[in-house]
Amino acid sequence: MKLGPSLHRIGNDIVAVYLVDTPEGVTIIDAGLAGQWRELLTELSAMGRTLDDVKGLILTHGDSDHIGFAERLRRDHGVPVYVHPADADRAKGGKKPTTTKQQMKPGPVLGFATYSLRKGGLRTTYLTEVVEAHDGEVLDLPGRPRIIALPGHSAGSIAIHVPVADAVFVGDGLTTRHVLTGQVGPQPAPFTDEPEQAIASLRALRATGATWVLPGHGAPWNGGVEAAVTAVEEAAKA
Repeated sequence: MKLGPSLHRIGNDIVAVYLVDTPEGVTIIDAGLAGQWRELLTELSAMGRTLDDVKGLILTHGDSDHIGFAERLRRDHGVPVYVHPADADRAKGGKKPTTTKQQMKPGPVLGFATYSLRKGGLRTTYLTEVVEAHDGEVLDLPGRPRIIALPGHSAGSIAIHVPVADAVFVGDGLTTRHVLTGQVGPQPAPFTDEPEQAIASLRALRATGATWVLPGHGAPWNGGVEAAVTAVEEAAKA
């Protein structure tokens, strides 16, 4: 799906992956589920691109529903995979902290579980090698993505600001569709290690002034980063 001249999405509001397309090549943000590989190839073809045009993959964090085809892309096609050092172990299959009890509704939970199974959620291959991406670093990749530390959902969660796409990619720093309740609109994401820290971290996004706020779960938000962050803060108080 094309969102803008330099911006594409594969997947859906349950699990999404983003592609930044520039004359220098393609940068992928997150790797979704293993079974979304075919969608990646289809979208690249629609863009007039191939896997040879992919110069790098950046992970917003190391959870299994964000690293699905990452190792395949790295191992078989030589694409470097970037992750914050605090989440490197998580992306390699390390232990994930136990989160607090989550609010759930049967329908959305079943939908998330069914989609994950259908898209290979049980076939995740963890990373064996990563490239560290640090807060404030501008990576030498298409779109000149800048890393913004966003700890809270996980210790090494990051956002990625890509000015050419007028977008900030937030992973699970926030969500616009809660996968366990089905509630839509900007709000805190579930399965967050440190909920209060996650909300506080969002303040760093305001300085980007980005129009697009792109979460790993939920519809793309083009109402501006200020409105998105404010909505999450209000939702957290409710």
